[in-house]
Amino acid sequence: MPLYKTLNPNSQTTVKIWKIEESFDVLIQPITLRPESLSRVLSMKSELHQRGFLSVRHLLAEFGYTDNDLFYDENGKPHLKDGKHISITHSFTFSGVVVSDNMVGIDIEKQRDKIGVIAHKFMDYESQYLQKDADDYIRKLTVIWCVKESLYKLFATPGLSFLKHTLVIPFELVDSETRAWIDYDNNKYGYQTTFLEFEGFTCAFALPFS
Repeated sequence: MPLYKTLNPNSQTTVKIWKIEESFDVLIQPITLRPESLSRVLSMKSELHQRGFLSVRHLLAEFGYTDNDLFYDENGKPHLKDGKHISITHSFTFSGVVVSDNMVGIDIEKQRDKIGVIAHKFMDYESQYLQKDADDYIRKLTVIWCVKESLYKLFATPGLSFLKHTLVIPFELVDSETRAWIDYDNNKYGYQTTFLEFEGFTCAFALPFS
């Protein structure tokens, strides 16, 4: 399947999402990979991960980039050679890329009950406004996780803790957005976050307050 969804939260930012339905052979045929990227994808033990990797390269092409335009720093954060900011995610059958003039982070996660088991590991403040017996509890938990993962990718600082250093302001699922904060090393950073749901998945992306 070609591009699944395109979002433009502002004039400097574009989000593109891919639904991964193609086989490995179909995905790899039309794209050119650097030798190190080809080696990396061929060494992956899971075909699902291979297809996710390749679908991200198709998303890069949708932006007008190639595999050669992408590189990673020592913290594993992706960068583009033209200086624009980029963040990448993939989960099961969906992948996403956001490109912006500003710092940005994105995450996609499948909505699963198991997230409730680890909720205490990634949220503290948020437990004050979530109701465990609510019908939308797992969906809201997944939004919080995606927002915090987006912040983690954006901040890309070793030692940043979901539990200790990030918080998500109360929200309702119909809002499609909320604010979030990173409180790290005696400094506070604020972010506008947007979230959406599709086919049992949640996507969130974060940008600094404008």
